[in-house]
Amino acid sequence: MAETSIEWTDATWNPVAGCTIVSAGCTNCYAMEMARRLQAMEIAKYRGLTRKSGKRTIWNGVVREDHNALHLPARWKKPRKIFVNSMSDLFHDRVSDDFILSVWDVMRKTQHHHYQILTKRPERMGKLLRARIPNALPNVWLGTSVESDEVTSRIDHLRTVPAAIRFISFEPLIAPVGLVDLRGIDWAIVGGESGRGARPIKEAWIDDIYDQCQLHNTAFFFKQWGTWGRDNKRRSKKDNGREYRGREWDEMPKSALTLGA
Repeated sequence: MAETSIEWTDATWNPVAGCTIVSAGCTNCYAMEMARRLQAMEIAKYRGLTRKSGKRTIWNGVVREDHNALHLPARWKKPRKIFVNSMSDLFHDRVSDDFILSVWDVMRKTQHHHYQILTKRPERMGKLLRARIPNALPNVWLGTSVESDEVTSRIDHLRTVPAAIRFISFEPLIAPVGLVDLRGIDWAIVGGESGRGARPIKEAWIDDIYDQCQLHNTAFFFKQWGTWGRDNKRRSKKDNGREYRGREWDEMPKSALTLGA
C-alpha cells in the first residue's frame, strides 16, 4: 500500500498486478509503463507483466495475485480512502473468484477504511457479487470506467451491482459520451488524458456529464484537463490545471460524507 497523488483518493492497494488492454481507454494506461519501471527496480511482483510494442510498453496478459498483500490494510490504523488495484483490475478474468472473495474479507474486517474499486469489467463484477456477496459493505465503493460512447453499456451493468456507493470514472475522456443515464450513480469523476500520446478532451463533452450529474444529484469531481487544455493547446498537466467553469470541483458522494469518508 502506498500514498498517492491521485486527487480523489488517499492511498493505493494492489493485491493484483498485471492486466490486458480491453478498450480504447487502455491505450495509454499509466500502469503499463509503471509496471515496467517497477520491474527494472527488481520488484518481483511486477516481473514479466509487460512487453514492448514499437516504442510503447503494453501488458502481455500475465496477471498475478499477491496473497502477501492481503494483510496490508490492517496495518493502516488511520482511516483512509483506498483505491484498490491502481495497477490492475480486480475483476479481470484471470483473477480467481476465491481471491476476489479474499479481498472482500479483508475489506469487511477493516471497515475504518473506505475502499474504491474501479473496473472496466462491470459485467463480471455484477455477476460475481450478486451470486457470492449480495450484501453490500458500507465501506466499499464500486465503479466502472467510461471513456467514450462506445462503452456506456458499462453503466447499466454497474447499476445492477450491490454497492453502498456506485461511481463512474470518465477518464481518460477521449470522446463524447452523450447524455448518459446516471440514475443510481452516486459519483462521477471526469478527467482528460495526460502523457506523451495523450488524446484531447473537449469542454462540451464535460458539459454533457456535468449536466447529467446535476439532473440526477450525482456528485461531480473534475480531476484534470490533462495534456490538452480547454483551448485545445498542449501543455503540461500542471499548467492546464483543474479548473472547470471557473472553479475546482472536488465533490464526494453524499452518502460517503455521512459515513465519515
